[in-house]
Amino acid sequence: MNSTILLSVLFFCGLTLAQNNAAETEVIRETQSCFPDMCKLLQELGAIKENQKAMETRLKESENQILELKSNGRGATKIAFSAATGGNGAIGPFSGETTVIYRNVITNVGNAYNQVTGIFVAPVPGIYYFTFFYHAGGSNRVYLALMKNNQDVVTAYDHQTNHDGADNGGNATFLQLQQGDQVYVRLGANTHVWGNNEITTFSGVLLNTL
Repeated sequence: MNSTILLSVLFFCGLTLAQNNAAETEVIRETQSCFPDMCKLLQELGAIKENQKAMETRLKESENQILELKSNGRGATKIAFSAATGGNGAIGPFSGETTVIYRNVITNVGNAYNQVTGIFVAPVPGIYYFTFFYHAGGSNRVYLALMKNNQDVVTAYDHQTNHDGADNGGNATFLQLQQGDQVYVRLGANTHVWGNNEITTFSGVLLNTL
């Protein structure tokens, strides 16, 4: 009798355990079948969030660049001048080298060119562009040099001739200048140019500050 009862209890417990294990297995299977989709969704949401952060960062950088460009544009140094010799006649020849004075100022933004001395003084470090042009008769030589602090940079030259009524010429250059550097045009000894308000000129402009 006791043996029969014991066997019944063991059979019942075993059946119960088997049912419980089956239920747990089913739950695990269902969780495993759903979990990969949840992981994928979370990964996609994470990627979207990272992309959004990256876009916000780039947008902020672009806004800062635009503000910087606007600020630089408002505060940028503007330097430009053009001047002609003025008068109406020959300048030279002289026995020695002479600084050409361009007295007729056409424009002088920044006031870096001095019409009394004929010298341009760089107000800020930067890359500058200079040009000079001349008109002259053929009866005398022409020699003009663009000078930087007493050093020849570029020149323009024409020989003396008996059959050439007039000559025109000039030159141009980019210069890297420091603040206080001087740029001017020098007329060579025993040479000449023709002075007036339009044709014998000296010009310069600041391209970029450094």
